[in-house]
Amino acid sequence: MTQWPEVTAAATFCATLVDEWVRAGVRHAVVCPGSRSTPMALALAADDRVAVQVVHDERSAAFLALGVGLATGVPAVVLTTSGTAAAELHPAVVEADLSSVPVIVCTADRPPELQDVGAPQTIDQLHLYGRAVRWFAAPEVPDERRSATWRPLASRSVAEATGPRPGPVHLNLGFRDPLVGTPGDLPPGRGDGTTWTGVTRPAVADPLAASIDVAALLSGRRGVVVAGGRAEDPAAVLALSEALGWPVVAGPRATGIWDAGAGAGVVSHVDALVRVPGFAAQRPEVVLRVGEPPASKLLGQWLTGLPVVAARGNGRWVDPDGQVELVVPETALASVVEQVEPTEPAWRARWTAAESAAADALAGALASHDEPTEPAIARDVLASLPDGAEVVVSSSMPVRDVEWYATPRAGVRVHANRGANGIDGVVSTAVGVALARRRPTAALIGDVAFLHDSNALLGLAARGVDLTIVVIDNDGGGIFSFLPQGTQLPTHRFEQLFGTPHGVDLPALVAAHGLPCMVLAGQAEIGPAVAASAAEGGTRVLIVRTDRAANVALHAELHEAVRMAVSGCC
Repeated sequence: MTQWPEVTAAATFCATLVDEWVRAGVRHAVVCPGSRSTPMALALAADDRVAVQVVHDERSAAFLALGVGLATGVPAVVLTTSGTAAAELHPAVVEADLSSVPVIVCTADRPPELQDVGAPQTIDQLHLYGRAVRWFAAPEVPDERRSATWRPLASRSVAEATGPRPGPVHLNLGFRDPLVGTPGDLPPGRGDGTTWTGVTRPAVADPLAASIDVAALLSGRRGVVVAGGRAEDPAAVLALSEALGWPVVAGPRATGIWDAGAGAGVVSHVDALVRVPGFAAQRPEVVLRVGEPPASKLLGQWLTGLPVVAARGNGRWVDPDGQVELVVPETALASVVEQVEPTEPAWRARWTAAESAAADALAGALASHDEPTEPAIARDVLASLPDGAEVVVSSSMPVRDVEWYATPRAGVRVHANRGANGIDGVVSTAVGVALARRRPTAALIGDVAFLHDSNALLGLAARGVDLTIVVIDNDGGGIFSFLPQGTQLPTHRFEQLFGTPHGVDLPALVAAHGLPCMVLAGQAEIGPAVAASAAEGGTRVLIVRTDRAANVALHAELHEAVRMAVSGCC
């Protein structure tokens, strides 16, 4: 006969934290199996207001939690046991830090008497993630005499994670045996159901005062707006670009800007345009940067040396070239519109004409290939998804192909882990987005990134998400073929260290996890397959095989097509 566990302070402490997290808006938790974390795992599972996902691999779990925060702006809780399990969270913590994504990281720990004495599964977990977290707390082992501190602890963890610059927080929770217990009466929360501590966010600066400074730097000068992603007020950005007579360089992550299209002065093919010598020779005089930077390294090089005004929202300080003259809150941009003087009309008209010529040239060049090509795959995936869909794009080549070659459209939100630009955790991030948003979701990912996060496939068939994973399989690291290593090293050495062919049977790997899989042979199959998968729902993997060397040649062909088209008109 099962004996009902006794009431313990640890169980009551954990139930209190969960209740306070829920009051603060938390609705998702990711739990990794482990013994020391038992009190918190039981508390999360017992509260039916929290959707709990159990994930075996800690790194995958952390990226799944990051995906929830990325999609919703509300932190998910990720829980691990003690020891190296806690260290496995570090990559996602770094990404959450640099991408300003809220996550509550809970690591269980041994009590103080078991620290530094050779106790099993014990490492130094204090400040384990260094400066990557917004706040760290290691409360004492739960004691009813300190129950007045429990709700403030939970409330503050959410407030710190969602603060002026959102990001991860780390709670390191020590527990003594017994680990299985029943919660007693919880310390009372606020009677109206609100969180324990309310937070009023101070304004970053006076928007009106800031707008005067911005207008003085931008008025009457030729410039460009660079909107890489996650702009807070897309309408203000577009209105300001219109008032200035400037083009807006934007990629798919700039929701509400990129999808406005060329008619609003949006330029999406800038990486190809700045490769055209005649076009690139006419540089702007000033740059307004909004949101996250785009993926194009060439664009960054082309703008080097120009004065930059950085409109900063909740993201990090971005100034790798030391060219920022003024940092202002994004909230100031709406006030700038009425104060600026435009530049000459020919400036924006030239960009608009070049964008139109480049778009036509790229469409024609891609249409001439029947076999799957990586730029066309990116275009077809985004074009084939229904309105309201979410897309998670891997770093390396997929994010570049989406930003450089996809056709602007409304109705989709594009995400990418571009804080640290790593390829780890992409599938897990997509699962988190799909779980949080409950909308058709697609992941566009390379084969190496897919294998890197293959543990995300564990139990994925049972999670009930609508997720289409499109894997570009070129049997290795495709981006390296575009780097000097690809031409300056002997073939065998390049393949050994950079190309890294893996020879993995990806359909067999997918089948081993009980997921449906299709291998698509022609470019014409990709769009219909993505659309059908989104309409049917559920999780499946679509694999498209390409060739790394052919992909390099295709990009050169596309650049030449744009050069000829733009040189002839602009």
